[in-house]
Amino acid sequence: MSEAVLAELPHLDAQAIAPMIVPEKTALIVVDIQTDFASPAGLLGRHGVDMSVAEPALDNIDRLIAAARKAGAEVAFMRVVTSPETDSNALKTLYERRGMPGGQGICRTDDGGADYYRVKPEPGDIEIEKLMFDSFHGTDLDEQLRGRGIETLVITGISTDCCVDSTARAAFHRDYHVFVVSDACAAFGDDLHYGALNALQKNVAFLVTSDAVIGAWAK
Repeated sequence: MSEAVLAELPHLDAQAIAPMIVPEKTALIVVDIQTDFASPAGLLGRHGVDMSVAEPALDNIDRLIAAARKAGAEVAFMRVVTSPETDSNALKTLYERRGMPGGQGICRTDDGGADYYRVKPEPGDIEIEKLMFDSFHGTDLDEQLRGRGIETLVITGISTDCCVDSTARAAFHRDYHVFVVSDACAAFGDDLHYGALNALQKNVAFLVTSDAVIGAWAK
């Protein structure tokens, strides 16, 4: 999606957000940068999805991770990790009713689909394994964040309309201050990306750019 289109949505600049995303109380959340969601060699790519739409967001995520580490913000990596045994009945039924039995087999542990793609956690980072969209559901993410004194989340990842959206809403419901980095998220469709960002900024989050976050953390 072009910068001009994203600019139609309200964004806060570096000066405005600097006092809101103090590194000591902030975590950079990296959602689902994995083989099956981001790599051409993953499940989506093998089924003909154009994965190139993710690359600009991944470039910005790389920059944000480096900036967070330099500033002293926490970095937290989310991953979907599944097996046939962990697929819920609701998920399997959804795909069966869509005429796609077995279509839910993504981010499996046995074929590399759940592996990180282009990003690599370091010792001391938060790592969360989840079964579906919301990074808080059925995980200890909330406990880990609160244990480190985190009050604010700067959220990035794939896809904007699914796991990023679910995680941002769940964070807000748990009383975190939420910022979504519009150019460090991606969805497989401009309408999905724009629509999700628009809905999030209206309800639970402020939108920011990667340059704004990096600029705020450099102050």
